[in-house]
Amino acid sequence: GGVQLDLSAIAKGYGTDSVARCLRERGIDSALVEVGGELYGYGPKLDGSAWQVLVESSPDEEADNTHPPRVISLQDCAIATSGDHWHAFEEDGVRYSHTLDPRSGYPVLHAPVAVSVIADDAMRADAWATALTVMGADAGFAFAQQKQLAARFMVRRDQRWAEYMTDAFQALLPA
Repeated sequence: GGVQLDLSAIAKGYGTDSVARCLRERGIDSALVEVGGELYGYGPKLDGSAWQVLVESSPDEEADNTHPPRVISLQDCAIATSGDHWHAFEEDGVRYSHTLDPRSGYPVLHAPVAVSVIADDAMRADAWATALTVMGADAGFAFAQQKQLAARFMVRRDQRWAEYMTDAFQALLPA
């Protein structure tokens, strides 16, 4: 009676994990699986190196807002990104995210541009990326830091993009 369940905050992550599990069951020792932008890598590439993925960066049209590229090795782990970079619209000067805040039932206002989370599985990474997006840049970052989540936030600050990384995320960057 009137109850709905929306799994879109974890569905792509779940799908990514399911494909990886299916490949492993069929004897595939190494793969980089991607479903809708959520990625899971396991086993080495043919040359023995780890799977390398580029984390969400500044858009091409805003070249003056660029940040150094962030490349992550996926070795039996996943990365997922949420935010309003690709899925939002503006009306009357207000930017509306595609993500709804369950506390209000309305689109998240002032959502981070992108929140990327690295976790042991894609469903967990997907869920945390969405949850941190809903929390917002400041509260989400503080929560992620406290819970030792590997998270990177791209946010709008003074007409530019600013980057914030938790200690756990920074520890996964190449030296």
